Amino acid sequence: MLTVVVLAGCGASGSAAGPAPRSPSPSPDSPVQLCTRLISYWAEQDIIGSKWAGLDWEQKGLSNEQFGLFDDIVQEARGEQRRHGTDAALDLVRRRSAERCKAANGATHSSENWRPPS
Repeated sequence: MLTVVVLAGCGASGSAAGPAPRSPSPSPDSPVQLCTRLISYWAEQDIIGSKWAGLDWEQKGLSNEQFGLFDDIVQEARGEQRRHGTDAALDLVRRRSAERCKAANGATHSSENWRPPS
């Protein structure tokens, strides 16, 4: 036989304490932060040869402009990988993604499908 017990409330019976205080919700990422995370993630997947590296720009969630940055960064990172190894290429990907996304203010303006978060 299955017995189900339901507890009402979280505090001790007769306690005057209210609910636990909620921590503030994290603020959404800025377009620059999103761009950096997207491009660095997908470029890293490309450099390490992940099975997901072959997805197209829409499947990766990139705008047209972000895809252009991604392509440039991957090409640069492949050269770095040949010269100095995968770890150096991954470092370059992270650094260049942050630099290029900041310079392009998130690189979202060229995509016909991109809409600002609501």
